[in-house]
Amino acid sequence: MASAETERGAPFSLDSYYVSEELGFVLPDPLENLPPYYQPWMEIALHVPELVDSHDLRSHINKMPLLSTEFLQNHRELRLAHLVLSMVTMGYVWQEGENDTVEMLPRNLAVPYWEVSQRLGLPSILTHADAALANWRKKDPEGPFELENLEVLVRLPGGDSVKGFFLVTLLVELAGVPAIRSIPAVINGVRCGDTEAVTKALENIGQSIQDMNDALKLMHVYVDPSVFYGVMRIFLSGWKDNPCMPKGLIYEGVQTEPVEFSGGSAAQSSLLHCFDELLGVKHEEKSRAFLTRMRNYMPPAHRKLIQDISLQPSLRGFVQQQANEGLSKAFDDCVSKLLALRSYHINVVTRFITVPAAKARQLRKNSHESDGEIVSRAPTSLEERGTGGSGIMTFLKTVRDTTKDVLLHEARKETVHENCHQ
Repeated sequence: MASAETERGAPFSLDSYYVSEELGFVLPDPLENLPPYYQPWMEIALHVPELVDSHDLRSHINKMPLLSTEFLQNHRELRLAHLVLSMVTMGYVWQEGENDTVEMLPRNLAVPYWEVSQRLGLPSILTHADAALANWRKKDPEGPFELENLEVLVRLPGGDSVKGFFLVTLLVELAGVPAIRSIPAVINGVRCGDTEAVTKALENIGQSIQDMNDALKLMHVYVDPSVFYGVMRIFLSGWKDNPCMPKGLIYEGVQTEPVEFSGGSAAQSSLLHCFDELLGVKHEEKSRAFLTRMRNYMPPAHRKLIQDISLQPSLRGFVQQQANEGLSKAFDDCVSKLLALRSYHINVVTRFITVPAAKARQLRKNSHESDGEIVSRAPTSLEERGTGGSGIMTFLKTVRDTTKDVLLHEARKETVHENCHQ
């Protein structure tokens, strides 16, 4: 794979990073089935919600044959295998909620899962790259990328809300595709001093980030906060920084010591990391450490793209040096749109985690009233944490506030500060 440091004269391109011209980081045309040999995996994966509901998933997995991974021939087969084994693993670990977790993943699941993960360069846990980027199909192949024309391949407990959560996240990723496509134009424009090209590309990126924000608003339409908090959330949680599983998880037949992996998180989206590196956002130490760790949960080629963007000449420095009003405005508008997206994400987290957590606490105080309330099923130990293991509100607000620091004009900083804290 070409590096940003080789062939310095060559224009920066997305060609070597497995980024689709049409779909960006989304996996094009995911397979819907594995070769017949792997049907024991598929049969369980397609019925995870029902098997969790009947408390039979673990017994089904324990009877599953130990299959070789040698018949998985290509990238799309490996991605579907990883998605399928991830969903099955999350169901196995969290079948009984926070009170009866497991210490060991059985060999017949752990060994092939680990092997598939190693081949892909992904961890052996459900990631954003699985649940959002590789878990979709169009009902009408010729139809539009709209939620009504999309279906997930496999799902966790949570009914229509879990489907909505994964597919809205997919639509947010797709809304960011024009931004990703414009990044080479920014980098190449900075390299050769083309102010006009950089300005136009930044305008495209800003519009694309706005479209991501608009797509994220669909979360309120398609996902029930009570179902997300009370049913789905534990199945998205990992075994790192999680009081429910303080020791992590042993993968039988792979390692004798427990391993810790974080659950799925928006911080695993390569889009936001690309924007931060391009715009020169410097997060404070604790946030930076978490975000850097989240890059290990991305496909290696996407991780490499983020790293290579970070090695390019400073865009912000170029904008300051050019002292061009149109360019400066395009840069600040881009940062402002990213700030607005991060502020809106805080709004979503408030509605889907903070408010239901407060309601669950209140119901526990009046325990006789909690019968039948979905939010009451949620694990108490995760009330203040994201599924990735972060102290979620502090983290999100810190990340938003450090984004504001790259704005060039003080007046705009004040305006954005007011908007962000209303």
